[in-house]
Amino acid sequence: MLHAKTAVVDGVWSTVGSTNIDQRSFVHNYALNVIVIGDTFGAEMASAFQEDLRNSKEVTLSQWQRRPLMERAQEWLAELLKY
Repeated sequence: MLHAKTAVVDGVWSTVGSTNIDQRSFVHNYALNVIVIGDTFGAEMASAFQEDLRNSKEVTLSQWQRRPLMERAQEWLAELLKY
């Protein structure tokens, strides 16, 4: 498994990297993305996205709202400590 932020635009312009689009990443973190221009790599990325979707499970708003109280408490605490 690879934790990366990825995107493909028009099947030709692709980016892969660790940069988050937030203030902390831009100011404090050492993150990097690579941009690749080419339809071969774009097709490989699109194929990987489709594979990810096949291996994913949809979570509906209703399911999200019914998640356990302990999970919500952990999220709340993490939000307080995030920066």
